[in-house]
Amino acid sequence: MLKNVKISIIMLSLIFLAGLLAGTTAMAVPSNQAGDRLSVAGTMKNPQGRGVKEVEVEVLVNGQHVQTMKDEDVATGKSGAFLGEFVLPAGTLPAAKVEVKAFKPSWVPLEPTAVQVVESGTDAAGNKLFQAQQNFNIKRQITPAFWIATFILLLVYVIIAAEWMHRTLAALLGAAIILFISYTAGTFDKSYFILSFEDAIAAIDMNVIFLLMGMMIIVGVLKKTGMFQWLAYKSYALAKGNIFVLASILMVVTAVVSAFLDNVTTMLLMIPVTIEIAVTLKINPISLLISEVFASNVGGTATLIGDPPNILIGSYANLTFADFVVNLTIICAICLVIAVIYYVFWYKKDFLKAEVKDVGRTIEYLKEEYRITNVKLTVMGLALLAFTIFLFIIHGVLHMEPSIAALTGAMFLLAISRVDIVEMLEHEVEWPTLIFFIALFMVISGAEETGLIQIIAEWVRDVSQGNLTLAVIMVLWVSAIASAFIDNIPFTATMMPIVAFLNTTIPGAETGILWWSLALGACLGGNGTMIGASANVVTVGLAEKAGYRITFLGYMKACFVPMLITVALCNAFLLIATFVRPLAMSR
Repeated sequence: MLKNVKISIIMLSLIFLAGLLAGTTAMAVPSNQAGDRLSVAGTMKNPQGRGVKEVEVEVLVNGQHVQTMKDEDVATGKSGAFLGEFVLPAGTLPAAKVEVKAFKPSWVPLEPTAVQVVESGTDAAGNKLFQAQQNFNIKRQITPAFWIATFILLLVYVIIAAEWMHRTLAALLGAAIILFISYTAGTFDKSYFILSFEDAIAAIDMNVIFLLMGMMIIVGVLKKTGMFQWLAYKSYALAKGNIFVLASILMVVTAVVSAFLDNVTTMLLMIPVTIEIAVTLKINPISLLISEVFASNVGGTATLIGDPPNILIGSYANLTFADFVVNLTIICAICLVIAVIYYVFWYKKDFLKAEVKDVGRTIEYLKEEYRITNVKLTVMGLALLAFTIFLFIIHGVLHMEPSIAALTGAMFLLAISRVDIVEMLEHEVEWPTLIFFIALFMVISGAEETGLIQIIAEWVRDVSQGNLTLAVIMVLWVSAIASAFIDNIPFTATMMPIVAFLNTTIPGAETGILWWSLALGACLGGNGTMIGASANVVTVGLAEKAGYRITFLGYMKACFVPMLITVALCNAFLLIATFVRPLAMSR
């Protein structure tokens, strides 16, 4: 009797379990048995026609969920495409109603949508083959994740601008909070899910990271040679004691060097030398330092590697070193000339106070003090730097990432020079800067995943009314003014997906002119205040360390007007280019 009861309980349990399975799986049969074979394919697209990745797709047959042949979930790939293969009881199709539904956090769920099924033949076993293919449009929705990602992004900006903590810590804290919320609240409620760890890692642009690392190593080796101090001595000797000519030469040298290294590194090398020269001439070093850092930002704008925003833009938009040189060198040269003229007059009273009594003796002193200390290392360093720049120029033809060129040049230089790589990695590679970029990519990705970037892009498109001229002006001036008060690196990272969106929605923007508007606005706008660009922050910090304090208002008073002048020149340049269209992205 007891045995029969146990058997009955087991049978009832199996029947109950079968009922549960029947409620969730429609007529599915093992893949190795006979039945109708159904393939459902398509693409999930946003309102702009671009594919949406990682959308969870569910197929319904007569209103019931069906599993794939391999019992795997169906999800879209990077291009937004998906494919699901199913086995149904023979005779189910084509009469059955087949529907597709989809879900992704921060997007409006796709309600069950009917798809047309057509017979495509039979397989070797005689099973009938059916297929359905259709594209679907899904829209963004405002969720708690959107507001959280927006708040974190703004908070990181405020912390960086107010200098409440180191910018690397601010970015890392923002990235950590985004991931923490995603895997706590987001685990229980998908409306709080911001960014997956996999997407956070994928958001890191390693091309930018390795490009910066490679150039830091090359510059670190060259620093050991005394070459940069020698350039300062040559500048003074060329000016022959004329302080106005000297200031102009120092600005030009700084701009040119910044174009082929980067403006932060250039200022790190030029600041000590400039202070020494200013002390020798008995003038305030600030008058030379501010004009130099302004020139460094102008010169760095002309090339892919000269300014961090350009590195970001070049990597994101697949722009080559030659693209930047061809399209931006002319306007940057014009802006540099205007800047030199402006600062020569702006600091005229300070320059007139210079004590230039014995020019020959001063030149001899500088010659002895600032000389190349390692000729062999200088030759090797310059040769490898030239080789690296050559690779930058042709990397578009070779389809080679710029980071490969930088790392190749850096590693060859370390190999032949026998400089200790451990010393270079410990003392010359600015790890806080690299980690800042890594964390910032994650924070920006969180804003992009939740829809903030798209909303801003659509606002710019709507305000410009799809007019390319208005879009060029808006991107340029918004970038310039914002970059003056917000570090231009995080701002540029935020704007890149916005510009990419505008390039696909505004007629004529496919030439790439909006990328140049962003580059010019972000790089030159960063000249406006002492926190607008990393080179500015470095200059102010080292000047204060040497005993020469530069106030926020003092810096802004000296730089904001010339910043507006240079941006206005860029505005005219870009408007001319909008109509004659010489600025075209090389692909």
